[in-house]
Amino acid sequence: MADDSDAEKTEPASAKRLEQAREEGDVPRSREVATFTVLMAAGAGLWMTGDGLVGQLHSALVSGLTLDQEQIFNADVLVRRIGMDVVRVLIACLPLGVAVMLVALASPLLVGGWLFSSKAFMPKFSKLNPVSGISNMFSKNALVELVKAVLKTLVVGFVTWMVVMKYKDAVIGLSVEPLKLGIGHTLNMLASSFLFIVGALGLIAAIDGPYQMWHYADKLKMTRQELIQESKESDGNPQIKGKIRQLQREMAKRRMMADVPTADVVVTNPTHYAVALKYHDGMRGAPKVVAKGTDEVAAKIREIAKENKVAILEAPALARALHKHTEIGDEIPEQLYAAVAEVLAYVFQLRVFNRGDGNRPEAPKKLDVPPTMDPLDPAFIPKHGMPPDLINGAPV
Repeated sequence: MADDSDAEKTEPASAKRLEQAREEGDVPRSREVATFTVLMAAGAGLWMTGDGLVGQLHSALVSGLTLDQEQIFNADVLVRRIGMDVVRVLIACLPLGVAVMLVALASPLLVGGWLFSSKAFMPKFSKLNPVSGISNMFSKNALVELVKAVLKTLVVGFVTWMVVMKYKDAVIGLSVEPLKLGIGHTLNMLASSFLFIVGALGLIAAIDGPYQMWHYADKLKMTRQELIQESKESDGNPQIKGKIRQLQREMAKRRMMADVPTADVVVTNPTHYAVALKYHDGMRGAPKVVAKGTDEVAAKIREIAKENKVAILEAPALARALHKHTEIGDEIPEQLYAAVAEVLAYVFQLRVFNRGDGNRPEAPKKLDVPPTMDPLDPAFIPKHGMPPDLINGAPV
């Protein structure tokens, strides 16, 4: 078999592998999406708070350039006023800064989600290997990053050139406009240019985000052998688990066979099914199933019953119904009370006869088994489907 490193990785990463990657700080990230969202937040913030921010900055500038005699000759007063102006500017810029910071913190939710991993801070000496560094320079991912950088430069450059050509006459005309009107036109042109350029970055982000998700999933793909090995480590070797289940079935079968001699009667159909029932006068509840089986198991139950002189009664419909609707240790269903009571009455009368008292009882011929309880009755099949033993052609 080829080595895992040579095998083709065609299987999606398992949940365990994805979790291990997150623990190591490896999650999909898109710098283009983060850059676009932060720039858009900054632009929107300037658009909404621009008037108030410009007014505060204008007041701070006027205050900073206006000096009276006391401030000139008293350094403490001058320093205090400069501090107040700085605080005013910081307060004016605070809403914009908080908005940009919140968007910067929330942008990872778009690709990869939040993650803090201490393992990401651990030094990895493999990253200092010059051979690995050179190979990474010529890897497929490096080529993609190069193409992306060239594409970003071309797109942003083209959009910038279009903006410059669009506003070149307007920029030249600013020199003859009044100051207040020129400032308004300048702000409008800056805002439009900003939206055009950031829109171009948005186009790149819309492509890079899905690509990074696909690249991350492709990077973590596993070979079929890796999946099998991981399954063995997580859930145990399937062969060993199968062997354990087989041993458990054999132990349960031996326990079941050990309970057959304690049964009162074994109901058969007569060769394919066998169900052993137990009931005594002091027993609470309905009769219980102590053993059941088909084919070879049914034959073994009949054999043990004969060896231990347990009554055997051929009642095909009842045997099929008991086998279908009960498990070992269960009480019989309420719908079968009448039929089982008739069987037990026959068994108890037979015991009396075997002790030398009374006449030999006649075995019940027609038991009251509801059609919907018998797997072979036409009333059962439309509701529950054809029994597997009939589908497979097994004897009934």
